Amino acid sequence: MTGQVRTVDGRVAGRRGQATRQKLLDCLSEMLSSSPYRDVKVIDVARKAGTSPATFYQYFPDVEGAVLELAEEMATEGAALTDLVAGRSWVGKAGWQTAEQLVEGFLDFWRKHDAILRVVDLGAAEGDKRFYKLRMKILNSVTNSLADGVKELQSKGKVDKDVSPMAVSGSLVAMLASVASHQKGFQTWGVKQAELRPNLALLVHLGITGRKPTK
Repeated sequence: MTGQVRTVDGRVAGRRGQATRQKLLDCLSEMLSSSPYRDVKVIDVARKAGTSPATFYQYFPDVEGAVLELAEEMATEGAALTDLVAGRSWVGKAGWQTAEQLVEGFLDFWRKHDAILRVVDLGAAEGDKRFYKLRMKILNSVTNSLADGVKELQSKGKVDKDVSPMAVSGSLVAMLASVASHQKGFQTWGVKQAELRPNLALLVHLGITGRKPTK
């Protein structure tokens, strides 16, 4: 946690207050992993954190406000996903490694933050601009870097000039997000994680390069 932490009424929280605030966020995060978002109440979060609803309201206006704090932290971490593709090569064996690493990192990030991402997706789907912006912050971190990869391949004559870099990269990232949020569902189809990831990487590689990968 960086910078000054303030209470709802604008006072700067001391070390003890910051610890209490963080504990409330940790408990909320844990509860979101096991309970539907709409069922999580302030009194339950406070009780789990060993404090009172009054203390909760010192730091957050409501449960949604606390969820947005968690989502902000998650989106900031998600911005680092760009490192999976920024400046990476899509040529030859290196291109296949880039596709594999992108898929691994993307799915792992989604699995780690599954609970809060479900809430972000719900809020975005319902038209809440705050959640929509956070979702796009995560997706843009990968989309823009993938588009740069397509442009570079086009400059070398390896991808047709008629291909729209943003359309291709946006479609692939939307696919990754959809698959990532549906990882458990693949098991009901008899698809194992060990099968899902390389096949998803194949689709990503084909989408960016238009070619079968060199492994």
